[in-house]
Amino acid sequence: MFPKVRLRRLRRDNLRPLFKETKLSKEDLIVPIFVDENIRDLKPINSMPGYYRIPVEGIIKEIGLCLEKGLKAFILFGIPSYKDEIGSSAYAKDGVIQRAVRLAKKEFPDCVIITDVCLCEYTTHGHCGIVRNGKILNDETLPILGKIAVSHAESGADIVAPSGMMDGMVKAIRDALDNAGFSDVAIMSYAAKYASNLYSPFREAAESAYKFGDRKSYQMDFHNSDEALREVELDLKEGADIVMVKPALAYLDILYRIKKRFGVPTAAYNVSGEYSMVKAAIERGWLSDDVVYELLICIKRAGADLIITYHAKEIADNL
Repeated sequence: MFPKVRLRRLRRDNLRPLFKETKLSKEDLIVPIFVDENIRDLKPINSMPGYYRIPVEGIIKEIGLCLEKGLKAFILFGIPSYKDEIGSSAYAKDGVIQRAVRLAKKEFPDCVIITDVCLCEYTTHGHCGIVRNGKILNDETLPILGKIAVSHAESGADIVAPSGMMDGMVKAIRDALDNAGFSDVAIMSYAAKYASNLYSPFREAAESAYKFGDRKSYQMDFHNSDEALREVELDLKEGADIVMVKPALAYLDILYRIKKRFGVPTAAYNVSGEYSMVKAAIERGWLSDDVVYELLICIKRAGADLIITYHAKEIADNL
């Protein structure tokens, strides 16, 4: 009891680092990269200050700069030159992601390449599954997701990350990978991905906006938390190696519950809207840029083993 017990004793500047319960390292961070096969130079993303699309050939420079900062893991999103109703360019051998992965792994074989497996960037309608008469068709989408995952694995991807929230997507992809001889390629499932309002900047960045309706029929209702545990449990049973919560900051309770319940490798996606809000406040002087580190620590403290974040490059020098 006070005054014998004084918790402030361990908060002196030279002692505080010894007693940090949560620590963030560069190995915890995954860098998102937008690869656009329609451009030759960096293209700024208006709604994401300081972030860019890069041309396919620019992947080497981008990853090289990140490696110099000690960042070794990357998740790639593609902006193709061709879109159709079924997203066929998503699994083309010479597709934007397939080309980028081959270049990256040839130049930097030890870096970790994760690829987004979804249809929204590649379809004319912008939805994450096959559409017929205005309805997103779950089961008809699954074989296509398997083809995309195999094409990424053939190109050299270490991890594939299905993000479309289709029921059965992990099983379909695991079966497709195993049947094609890629049993060592891991799956990081967007297991608890919410129908959030925080994705708008990403849709500009990846040209993945939907042309009708919304994604509430397949992404989770943000009112629900128990449902997230069911989603994760199903994905683990289907063969997911890593599960993800998306978004991160507004869903720390979900992240905490999932990590406590399952104890498996768990990722959190610090999404574009979260990034843009923070960057806008920093630019206006409303917040110090020290807030970035604080927020990433919050995500880690809640249970994330890995954090996908657009802040990765700016924070790396301070870790």
